[in-house]
Amino acid sequence: MERAYELQSFYYSEADLLDDGRYTDWLDRFDEDLLYWAPTRSNRLRRQQALSVASYGEAAFYDETKESLAWRIRRFDSGMAWAEDPPSRTRHLISNLVFRHADLAGEPVIEARSNFLVWRTRLETEQDTFAGTRTDLLRTTGEGFKIFDRRILLDINVLTSKNISTFF
Repeated sequence: MERAYELQSFYYSEADLLDDGRYTDWLDRFDEDLLYWAPTRSNRLRRQQALSVASYGEAAFYDETKESLAWRIRRFDSGMAWAEDPPSRTRHLISNLVFRHADLAGEPVIEARSNFLVWRTRLETEQDTFAGTRTDLLRTTGEGFKIFDRRILLDINVLTSKNISTFF
């Protein structure tokens, strides 16, 4: 129960960091070998559902490393990210947190699944809502939990927003 509480707190404070625009602090939650990946989806018949989510190496909304996320964050701060100047306001709602212990090539890890709803507004009329699920793999380090693999599955298959500069 204590570990579950620590993990819940970890994820709820992550949502606060994102909503407060504290992206550098948010990035510190990830390990150096991070894979941050959000595949695209397509509409398929029931018998073809296994093909509805793109495989790794195919089209993706995000296919990032910790270094590329750091580059995006530095770009936000540079004033050169026109899609985020003025910055968006977001609200990250995290729910249905489920944790289990796993073994990855002999390394003990924690697999964490959560659902999210992210509301984004910018300027006078831009509003977007993103819903989906995340599956994370975490290590326990001397600095606390570190996410080294985040798989984001958005419920949409067509992006209707003007940009996708929101982190999940």
